[in-house]
Amino acid sequence: MRVLLVEDDEMIGQSLHKALEANGWSVDWVKEGMLAQSAMDEGGYACVLLDLGLPRRDGIEVLRTARAKGDRTPVLVLTARDGLDDRITGLDVGADDYLVKPYEFRELLARMRAGIRRRDGAAHSVIGSDTVQLDLTTREVLVQGE
Repeated sequence: MRVLLVEDDEMIGQSLHKALEANGWSVDWVKEGMLAQSAMDEGGYACVLLDLGLPRRDGIEVLRTARAKGDRTPVLVLTARDGLDDRITGLDVGADDYLVKPYEFRELLARMRAGIRRRDGAAHSVIGSDTVQLDLTTREVLVQGE
């Protein structure tokens, strides 16, 4: 599945990009808010990992604009902004989840899967039809049960 990573810190971005790809994700990485807005407008992402302190457009504004346009893509805020007011603002503007740096990578993956399940209206990690199913946890594809 395809994820949009919005992170301006080179070291964090490279680390996340590499770890996500190693876990089977196709990653588009942008480093500033205007590019993030353009990428979100194009769509096609299973979820978005959004930093807030971005050059050219703050992550809150990126999120606010996307939600105003009706974008329902799950957005997980990944930020150093740890104040209660920051967390409340992020969630109220439309974030599906909010993680404060540093965080555990396995927890991030679990929260990504949970956000995708909620968007798809599923309570478990298997999505798809009777014919083709994808298990988000194991990354297995089943075709007619095989």
